[in-house]
Amino acid sequence: MKIINEKGKLFGLINIVDLLALLAAVAVVCGIGWKLLAPQVAEAVSPTVTLTATMRVRGATPFLVEEVLASEQVGKKLVSGNSYVDAEITDMWIEDYVVQVQCADGRIVNSTDPVKKDIVFLVETRVTKDTPSPKIGTQEVRMGRTFILKTNDFENTCNIDSVVISE
Repeated sequence: MKIINEKGKLFGLINIVDLLALLAAVAVVCGIGWKLLAPQVAEAVSPTVTLTATMRVRGATPFLVEEVLASEQVGKKLVSGNSYVDAEITDMWIEDYVVQVQCADGRIVNSTDPVKKDIVFLVETRVTKDTPSPKIGTQEVRMGRTFILKTNDFENTCNIDSVVISE
């Protein structure tokens, strides 16, 4: 028995062109099904929980503070690379910038900077429950790390002050 007979049929059953068209149609249906059902399957396999991170821009200049307040960052989605990620700034406030200075007698004391301020952001996202490395985009989110906080009109390096993962 020939693989392709004189009529061009594969094993005498189906035409090669028809087989390729059938495989292409099945691939398209599978691709659409995957796009529609993958999020529900992923959620069922590994449920997600809310991660709330407090991020601080330390010692921001008055100009930066004014611009951030004017651009209203609360409610904006975070950006990673050139696309939005499933993370949002839920709150923002300004605090005094405290620095340590040395006195004339050699003591080191905390002092409030008269010009610079700290900008504090509260960021929320969803992460896989029990993940050992929670991430926003491609950046790991852990207390004490630095994080590049980026929206569509703001970008700055922050320190992560706290991370709370709730059920």
